[in-house]
Amino acid sequence: MAKPVFRGLLVAAFFALTLFVLIPPFVPRPAFIPGFAPPPDMWPRTVCITGIALGLISALAGVLGPRIADEPVDTDGSSRARMIARFIGVVACFAMFLIVVPYVGFLVGTIALTLAAILMTGERGRWLWTLLLAVGGPILILLFFHSVLGTQFPKGLLSKPFGF
Repeated sequence: MAKPVFRGLLVAAFFALTLFVLIPPFVPRPAFIPGFAPPPDMWPRTVCITGIALGLISALAGVLGPRIADEPVDTDGSSRARMIARFIGVVACFAMFLIVVPYVGFLVGTIALTLAAILMTGERGRWLWTLLLAVGGPILILLFFHSVLGTQFPKGLLSKPFGF
């Protein structure tokens, strides 16, 4: 199987796993939703369905697209071992996020995950922008989804007394 096809199927599988396994137990649906209000799982489901569609389109483009003879991949000079270590680090960060969210809550867990993702890219020169993005981004997302869309996020056992 060609790499673009495999990559597209892997993306589609990730979003399908999120759509069918993670969203039902972690995004509670209230018993009564007014007719004008979208359910709280609308946006996560929309993102997952879009991700599945884009993954399948990518896989289809890999099947129907032009064949490229084994050209070397242009990377930042990292060895294959380093790239595998980065991938394992990313998977470990997401696993830690799923483990710590019930304890520290969505906001603190997302701040830590965003900071880890930025550091995994190798960006170490712009600390002010890194901190603003890692802290401000999740706060703005939480405020938008909570205030405008009425979506509730998990509150952790340790963060409930502080209100977030």
